Amino acid sequence: MSITVQSVSKSYGGQLALDEISFSAKQGEIIGFLGPNGAGKSTMMKILIGYILPNQGEVSVGGLDVLSNPTLAQHKIGYLPEQNPLYEDMYVREYLSFCAAIFKVGKERIKQVIEQVGLILEVHKKISQLSKGYQQRVGIAAAILHDPQVLILDEPTTGLDPNQLQEIRNLIKTLSKEKTILFSTHIMQEVEAICDRVIIIKKGKLMIDKPLIDLKESKQQHIEVTFNYKIEEQLIQNLPYLKSFKNNFDMTWHLTFDAKEDMRAAIFDFAKENGLKILELNSHNQRLENLFKEITA
Repeated sequence: MSITVQSVSKSYGGQLALDEISFSAKQGEIIGFLGPNGAGKSTMMKILIGYILPNQGEVSVGGLDVLSNPTLAQHKIGYLPEQNPLYEDMYVREYLSFCAAIFKVGKERIKQVIEQVGLILEVHKKISQLSKGYQQRVGIAAAILHDPQVLILDEPTTGLDPNQLQEIRNLIKTLSKEKTILFSTHIMQEVEAICDRVIIIKKGKLMIDKPLIDLKESKQQHIEVTFNYKIEEQLIQNLPYLKSFKNNFDMTWHLTFDAKEDMRAAIFDFAKENGLKILELNSHNQRLENLFKEITA
């Protein structure tokens, strides 16, 4: 296993931040590490990278005990904290060269990582001149310079626009082919888009540890659709497998179906048959979102 956490607990003063947390992860997995603010996610990540020590428990990364061999274990870990700690007055290549020197990484590896994360056209710019999306790429580049076995990402997509989100998602998926990735986020769509497994913690306790596919197995589908003009309820009721519906606003409907097949195709057929055009259509995994709300409320 790339990551093994066994019965880890951590207290700050009299407050218990982690309460006997145990989980493991193998190479190639992307794990969504979820929980409300104050659940203990960042504490767990800092223990994994050897930044803080637990009060009890065992932690290993790449077969190395993080508690007894923190320096060796850190060579197997790449970490991108929530507040990306970049030196914004440095140029991109200059900053990555500075980071590479810490791990004694050569120029060829710097060049390889710049290409891998899509920074070729940005290397001669100051970091302060980059968009948030490209600054995140620089942070990820610095985290993988030493080719770690495990990559820990704390809220890597916060504040990105839709295009930047897609770019970072694709990058994370590419990196997961060779690495184990622990990915902290509050955004359920990000979990659905890139994760293989979901771990949910609340008040320091492990609540859920399951493959994403198990959490998504449900016949119930929630689809929000906006047509080009307003229609009557009687017409909407002609849709097959329709369990419930709600007219959210004027031409926008929230539809709930009870079917295994993807009902988006049926909505497109419905629109064509009734001379309608679809202006917007979104499918939601209410099961995962509702599960998160139910557990963490």
